[in-house]
Amino acid sequence: MTKLTLQSFLVLMVFTILTGVIYPVTVTMIAQATFAYQANGSLIKSADGKVIGSELLGQQFSDAKYFFSRPSSTAPFAYNAAGSAGSNLGPTNADLFKQMGARIEHLQPEAGQKVPVDLVTASASGLDPHISPEAAIFQIDRIAKARNLDSAKVRTLVDQFVEQPQMHLFGEPRVNVLKLNIALDGLK
Repeated sequence: MTKLTLQSFLVLMVFTILTGVIYPVTVTMIAQATFAYQANGSLIKSADGKVIGSELLGQQFSDAKYFFSRPSSTAPFAYNAAGSAGSNLGPTNADLFKQMGARIEHLQPEAGQKVPVDLVTASASGLDPHISPEAAIFQIDRIAKARNLDSAKVRTLVDQFVEQPQMHLFGEPRVNVLKLNIALDGLK
């Protein structure tokens, strides 16, 4: 019995060192050597080196002069990267309809204008950094008015920031809201 216990303990120690130390250190070193930007969170920095945000995580923009992100349903506060989760409200849930109605009212669509669904529904993670090109186009007039810019100039900027599906196969065209808002601040 003691021989079996000793063997079990040795196997536990070997696999603890192998999978708990050697493997993570090796993968981290490879990631830092080959994909440092991505491995460090795809952080976007200002000209003075201050971190503005991550291109992988949605952020809240509530000022009318910025493009709005998808709503977040993370807890205990919106866009909480440590509390990534969906709302778990089903398509027939009355609370979901109330939330969507409030979001549509906040966006104040023009008469007959349909609000893109991604501006009123949260993503599964609650942290999606992208909106659809349609959602960005929907917001152009509000932003142009708030910034006293020509709508065509804002539309050109949106078109420049549309990301195509990966390898032109996987996913949908999308716009990274943080990158677009940073570029919008750079417009004169």
